[in-house]
Amino acid sequence: MRIDALTVVLRPRSSWEAVELGTALVRRHARAVWTPWLACALPAFVVANALAWWAGMPVLALLVLWWLKPVFDRIPLFVLSRAVFGEVPSTRATLRGAFRGGGAAMLGYLTWRRLGPARSLLMPIDVLEGGSAASTRARRRVLAGPAYGIASLCLMAFAAFETALAGGLAMLAFLFVPNEYLQDVATSVWQSVRDAPAWLQLLENALLWTAAGVLEPFYVGTGFGLYLGRRTEIEGWDIELAFRRLRERLLAVAGATLVLAGLLLAPRPSLAAPAAMPGRTDAAAAPAPARTAALSPADTRMLQRVFGSDYRDPARFGRAVDRAFADPQLHPRRKMDTWERREPPPPEAARASPRWIQAIASLLATLGEIGLWLLLGALVLLLAATAKHWWPWLRGIAEDVRPVPAPVVDAVPAPAAPLPDDVAAAARRLWQAG
Repeated sequence: MRIDALTVVLRPRSSWEAVELGTALVRRHARAVWTPWLACALPAFVVANALAWWAGMPVLALLVLWWLKPVFDRIPLFVLSRAVFGEVPSTRATLRGAFRGGGAAMLGYLTWRRLGPARSLLMPIDVLEGGSAASTRARRRVLAGPAYGIASLCLMAFAAFETALAGGLAMLAFLFVPNEYLQDVATSVWQSVRDAPAWLQLLENALLWTAAGVLEPFYVGTGFGLYLGRRTEIEGWDIELAFRRLRERLLAVAGATLVLAGLLLAPRPSLAAPAAMPGRTDAAAAPAPARTAALSPADTRMLQRVFGSDYRDPARFGRAVDRAFADPQLHPRRKMDTWERREPPPPEAARASPRWIQAIASLLATLGEIGLWLLLGALVLLLAATAKHWWPWLRGIAEDVRPVPAPVVDAVPAPAAPLPDDVAAAARRLWQAG
């Protein structure tokens, strides 16, 4: 894997930062993700609904498409795995390469692993890396680690988002209904939902599949971001990339450094003329021209580019090295907010009890546990011994008490007495009579 070609910044990230990185990658390469997705999802939707309509079970189409989600997830996974290295594939390349290989892995994701809560995190291991079954299982255990719970939470969150988006699209139609007809329209829609005609089920399938098409690539992106974060954390990609860049910088200045070392270690030529040998009067005895040790213009420019214009001054060179080590990029810092207890607990040494107290506490705990088990056993025996007294009463409570129907009266009831002419005067007389 060419980690030096990655287009994302490699650094240790928390799980939620990795999730955000994955969604950002999907947004950046949205056209490369959704164009092949629609090219595969739309024909699959039409074929599945046509077959389900012919079979008389339109809801079966939605179930089949939902079950085949891992197959469609390979499209955004393929795009992100290439785009993260700066090679954004075209639509034709995605449709040609997204479904190559990984047949055994997809068989698992369409059968016993279909309901796995961390599908988006584990699919890159099975589909992108490949390898033997034993090595893949080991990689899954190692890479999942603490990110397994975050991937499960992402699955539940995106399932809720899909439901909310589909419901929102369905409720969008009520915005165009005038208020005076809203109640009648809601009543008719509710009646249609209860009757469940085929066209309404087809519309529900379209809304749910639209919501899945909008959010499913983002769900795949969250798992891919977690995958990158875990590999960076375990394999030290950021450290390896830093060493590679350091190696390139050292190779770039290696030539100038060797030239400088050779010039410093070479013997300096004497600037004085050699002494004439006695009895020698030829041209060889004449003073030789003075020679200076000078660098070539190319070497001088290289040293100035590496060490600055004052590379001959050791004091200034030392200060330049100190400034380089004080660079914040060499020692990155990150601010993190954490919760701390207002009253921190005492250290372990202060809280440690003597061994004899610990032995007594362990003995009491053991005796207490044995006593509780004995109490539970005695309670079970007591219930078994007295079952003949409380079991019939308990069965009587569970019986269904049916109300006794009222007797049917065939006789015609007598007509009620008519009211008096003056109701108020009659009521007053009855009141005075007590």
